[in-house]
Amino acid sequence: MKLSQLLVKPTLLPLSLLLGSLITISTASADSKYVAQPGHPSLQEWLLPDEPPYPADNKPSPARIALGKQLYFDPRIGRDGNMSCATCHSPMLGWSDGLPTAKGFKSQVLGRASPVITNTAFNSLQMWDGRKKSLEDQATGPMEATVEMNTDMIALKRLLNNNGYREAFAEAYPGEPVDATTAGKAIAAFERTIISNNSAFDRWVKGDTNAMSVQQVQGFKLFIDPDKGNCEVCHSAPNFTDNGFHNVGLASYGKENPDMGRYAQKPIRILKGAFKTPTLRDIELSAPYFHDGSSSTLMEAVQHYNRGGEVKQDLSPNIKALKLNQQEMEAIVAFLKALTTPQKPFKLPLLPLE
Repeated sequence: MKLSQLLVKPTLLPLSLLLGSLITISTASADSKYVAQPGHPSLQEWLLPDEPPYPADNKPSPARIALGKQLYFDPRIGRDGNMSCATCHSPMLGWSDGLPTAKGFKSQVLGRASPVITNTAFNSLQMWDGRKKSLEDQATGPMEATVEMNTDMIALKRLLNNNGYREAFAEAYPGEPVDATTAGKAIAAFERTIISNNSAFDRWVKGDTNAMSVQQVQGFKLFIDPDKGNCEVCHSAPNFTDNGFHNVGLASYGKENPDMGRYAQKPIRILKGAFKTPTLRDIELSAPYFHDGSSSTLMEAVQHYNRGGEVKQDLSPNIKALKLNQQEMEAIVAFLKALTTPQKPFKLPLLPLE
């Protein structure tokens, strides 16, 4: 059917389908490598692999995932017996904690926000500053940190050797020691199941014309347009992250003795005040935003980028004033909400008592 016929007889098709046809006439930008049309071949790289990578010595299995889930939600692992992984990374709060920055041992306020664990299985480095190279290594980090879980390793070994856990370890990791290292492997196996890959955007990329609204499609066009949002330069396919580190000009970097981020791990000038690019998948579920929790809403985060950041010192070369109008910013926010996979009820595990 020709476009002229659609305009003359709009009642022949649903309004959503009509608008969807109109919105795909132009691409986001002549400079973009993507064509903003549902199902277009250029978009397929935005689809995540069917399963995340894993190390050879920790292939996922139902027994390993089940054990990891128990350990993840067991508050007895914390020194005071009241803090688990889920305390800071809860499924009820988008796998974060809803706080600007995390609270650690004895509720002391920490300097960085709790990062989400959603799709961390696809990350090449873990933590805001990239100091952990694997999920297995990351899983034991908070246990060892005195300001976080501050785990008593002797008490942990005693806990893990109760009858229930000992049997679970024997099934999941036969012949391996029952200790914090193996516990970290199990927790990592569970974390690899926390995947977001069935959002409205994913369905649109697969060819569902009606999966995203007209406003969300427009937001995607702005997102990938280097002359507009330019978001894709850091939040790239398929997991909406480049796995890199950037100083985005947060106001907190202008304070005395600011958090230097990645620079503390790799003292290279361009990494001063640089933090890991987080995934944007399920991003609407995990406010507030940025490593310092300084933006309460997605709109505030987009406005920050629109201004080109607050502190210009050591600013990443990718950060620049965008000059988006209000309608364009609202479209980008609408698109970001199209990155949420529909949530399902989450069943907590039963913990072994003895």
